[in-house]
Amino acid sequence: MTNRKYFFASESVGEGHPDKVCDQISDAVLDEVLKNDEKGRVACETYVTMGLIIVGGEITTRSHIDIHGLTRRVLENIGYTHPKYGFDFHTCAILNAINRQSPDISQGVDAGGAGDQGIMIGYANDETDELMPLPIMLAHKLVRRFAQVRKEGILPYLGPDCKSQVTVEYEGGLPKRVDNVVLACQHTEDILDKSGNKITKKARQEIIDVVGGPVLKGLVDAKTTYFVNETGKFVIGGPQSDTGMTGRKIVVDTYGGVTSHGGGAFSGKDPTKVDRSATYMARYIAKNIVAARLAKRCFIQLAYCIGKAEPVSLFIDTFGTGQASDEKIELAVRKIFDLTPQGIIRHLDLRKPKYLATACYGHFGRSEESFTWEKTDKVEALKKEVK
Repeated sequence: MTNRKYFFASESVGEGHPDKVCDQISDAVLDEVLKNDEKGRVACETYVTMGLIIVGGEITTRSHIDIHGLTRRVLENIGYTHPKYGFDFHTCAILNAINRQSPDISQGVDAGGAGDQGIMIGYANDETDELMPLPIMLAHKLVRRFAQVRKEGILPYLGPDCKSQVTVEYEGGLPKRVDNVVLACQHTEDILDKSGNKITKKARQEIIDVVGGPVLKGLVDAKTTYFVNETGKFVIGGPQSDTGMTGRKIVVDTYGGVTSHGGGAFSGKDPTKVDRSATYMARYIAKNIVAARLAKRCFIQLAYCIGKAEPVSLFIDTFGTGQASDEKIELAVRKIFDLTPQGIIRHLDLRKPKYLATACYGHFGRSEESFTWEKTDKVEALKKEVK
C-alpha cells in the first residue's frame, strides 16, 4: 500500500450537527459533576430530535446538576438561538432520564479496577505536526473554520450544522495533495438563487474561498474538486432534519478511519471508564513513540477486564517503521507507563472538568493545555529505555 498511489478520505462534523450536539451536552454534564465532585461517576447519553432533547444514563454524585439549564446553555453556545435554524434553545423540550450507577459495577471500580471490559486503540504517525493523519486534521480544521466565520459574522448566512470531508492523494506512503473536498453547510434562504432550490454561484465560491482557502492552502491545485451543498441547498438542518445521539461519530472523534477503533464512545463518560481514559493513554503512548522517532507510525491496542486494574493485553505495531523491534518497544512501554485505570487518571490528570472541549473537532491532535494525552513528555525516557 505504501509504495503505490492511493486516495484516502476522512470526514468531520461541526458543533451544530445533531450527533455532536449530543456529545457536547453529555460532556457538559460530566464537567458539571466533576466541578463539585471529582470522584463522581458519569455515563451520560443524550438523544435529540425535532424540538426535543432527552438526557439519560447513570450518574452517581453528591452534587446537584441543573440538567435543563445546562442543556440550554450548551445549545445557546453552539448557536441554536433562533427558530430560523429549526431548533431553538429557548423553546425546545428537555427530558431528564438519569439514574444511579449500578452498585455491581461500582464495587469493582472502587477497588481500582476498570469500569468495563473492552479494547482501546491508540495511533500516531508523522504526517503532520500534530502526529496525526492529514485527512482527519484537515476535515476538523474545515468545520472549525465554519464555526469561526459564522460566529464572527464573516458569513452571516451560515447555520450551526455543517460537515466536511477531505480526500488526500498519497504517493509512496506520503500525502501529496488534496484531491477533493466536500463542504456541507446549513444556511438561511438569503443565498438561494431565483429557483429557490440552489445556492448562488457567488455564495458557493465565497464558501470555498473563505472556509476552504485558509485551511487547504498549499495542498490544493487546479485539479482539486470542491463539492458544496451538492443537493442544492441546506436550509433545513440540525435536529429539525435528523436525530442525534451521543457516541455516533466515533471515527470522527479518533483517526478518521486510518486505523481500527476500539468500539467504545467517549463523550459523557467519566475517566473510570477505560473506553475513554485508556484510549487517551494509548494515544499518549503512540504519540510519544513517534515523537521520539522510534517509529514513523505506531498502533497500540490495550484490553481490560471489568474490575481488574492491569490490562489483560498490550499490543504494539510500528508497521515495519520501528527503530527497534516492536517487542523491545513494548517492554519499554510496560516499564515507563502505568496502565492501570487509577494510574492513567493520575498521570493524565483526568479528574478535572475539561471534557466539553473534546466533544467536537476530535479528541486527538489538539494543542490545548487540557489535552494532557497530547503531551510528548516521555520522549527521552523512551529513547533511553529502548536504545
